Amino acid sequence: MSVKRENGLLNLLLNIVLPVLILTKFSTPERLGPVNGLILAVSIPLLYGLYDLLVRHKKNFISVVGLVSVLLTGGIGLVRLPVAWVAIKEAAVPLLIGLVVLFSVKTRYPLFKQILYRRELLDIDKIEDHLAQNDKTDAFHAILRRANVFLACSFFFSAVMNFVVARVMVHSPAGSEAFNVEIGKMTAISYPVIALPSTILMMIILFYVLRSVRRYTGLTLEEIMAH
Repeated sequence: MSVKRENGLLNLLLNIVLPVLILTKFSTPERLGPVNGLILAVSIPLLYGLYDLLVRHKKNFISVVGLVSVLLTGGIGLVRLPVAWVAIKEAAVPLLIGLVVLFSVKTRYPLFKQILYRRELLDIDKIEDHLAQNDKTDAFHAILRRANVFLACSFFFSAVMNFVVARVMVHSPAGSEAFNVEIGKMTAISYPVIALPSTILMMIILFYVLRSVRRYTGLTLEEIMAH
């Protein structure tokens, strides 16, 4: 049974827009309060992530780490840890992913395949068949290993940018109304400042792999893409 494709607009609304709105506008004492506002803002992307994992069966490493990140963000505010932990957490999540992606290059299952080289995007069976016919399988796997390293570097870039943005934007004590507002603003700015450049880097890496596929298989771009 096919799984319904993810709605990009809904994803943006539930993971960024609504949490930011709650944190910046509805966490005042007259409304939800800082604690309830933080709990609600964190619960929305958490529940959406759980839906992806349990209902849509999108079980991958990054989804799990994303859920952990959301829980840690809420935990820092609720337990009222020192505000420096926000920057540490923001950097630690993409750093962890980057390290796992980097070390996975030594295994039989490089994470690049799970993130970008996927059957939802590409006709993997056709690609592998043509690589074998042209005796280019080993050469292409070397390209995939190189792409895996490039992908890890994109996560390291995100880690550095996350740390800088968090240190610049979040100053107030955890659990306060001001802390919620700052977390909301940080979440809002992280998309254009961090997520968008990282997405562009991933697309460049994918283009590099697709160009190699075309060179080694002789297939056109249309023949490579999944239908």
